[in-house]
Amino acid sequence: MFSDNKKPRNMNEIGGQPNRIEKNTKIKGDIVSEADFRIDGKLDGNVKTSGKVVIGKDGYIHGKVECVNADIEGSFNGELLVSDLLSLKSSAVIEGTVAVTKLAVEPGATFNASCTMKGKGGTSVGSNSNSSGGFKSSLGSNVNGPAKAS
Repeated sequence: MFSDNKKPRNMNEIGGQPNRIEKNTKIKGDIVSEADFRIDGKLDGNVKTSGKVVIGKDGYIHGKVECVNADIEGSFNGELLVSDLLSLKSSAVIEGTVAVTKLAVEPGATFNASCTMKGKGGTSVGSNSNSSGGFKSSLGSNVNGPAKAS
């Protein structure tokens, strides 16, 4: 009846086991992986994965990130290329340039970025940076501090 639970599971089927950079860990350099990646420490460099990137609440990345999906609770500064869904939690702080297909932003997230939304076919909606057809955003004109998306 429950025999399916006893079968050994192959963790390498979809990109292997997830990777993790723990809190109080600092890394300088580039990371290439097929598996998911969670960053709770600090990374000064680039990440390229065919999986998901998660930046934990205490996590910080300064560099370029290329991934399929991303969940961000911490801080990011640089170029973020997400081929599917980018999810920003309320504690997220994003600066730089962002290219996504789908974007979910919780109230309270700080999103000070130039954002390009790609269509379903992967084409950019307004690929010309001077075009008013694309979504280019630097949320907030608050002179006293960073803007909060709400």
